[in-house]
Amino acid sequence: MKTSARTKDIQDLTREELLGFLEDASLNWLAHDGLWFQAVENRYGTDAGRQCSGEAIAAYSEIEAKRILKRFGMPAGGGIPVLMQALRFRMYHLINKQDFVEVSETRCIFRMRECRVQAMRKKKGLPDYPCKTTGVEEYSHFASAVDPRIKTRCVACPPDAHPEEFWCAWEFTIDE
Repeated sequence: MKTSARTKDIQDLTREELLGFLEDASLNWLAHDGLWFQAVENRYGTDAGRQCSGEAIAAYSEIEAKRILKRFGMPAGGGIPVLMQALRFRMYHLINKQDFVEVSETRCIFRMRECRVQAMRKKKGLPDYPCKTTGVEEYSHFASAVDPRIKTRCVACPPDAHPEEFWCAWEFTIDE
């Protein structure tokens, strides 16, 4: 096999190449998630697809949170500050615009300002995807894997109405 470029291993990539590779991996993960959902939906219906998606994302979110904590040496049980940091290392963070508002040691609101899934649906003229039930599973399991004391509440998520500045928002609180 002839190539004009030198063949590289992942370890040989530059910082910029690694960041691009991570972005591609995030997009591939999202594409797989969407294709998996569509396959279940086509075979068993939308309700079954949502139920299976909720179960899968709950388990995945716990695994992802625990791996993030381990990879970056973050303490389990570290409360809201550790949760906020861990959310910044999720696969989604590379491909969506997110922020935190109303931040304190015991509370924060996390907002998905731009969501690739919803943006693509909007571009195709489709209605918002009603992801609230899956989001409840995703964020509550992620947060409790970081710190079991953290409670998660949906502020707004489709099919709920939401303001233009975000697609969904989640409140995380911890009683001290």
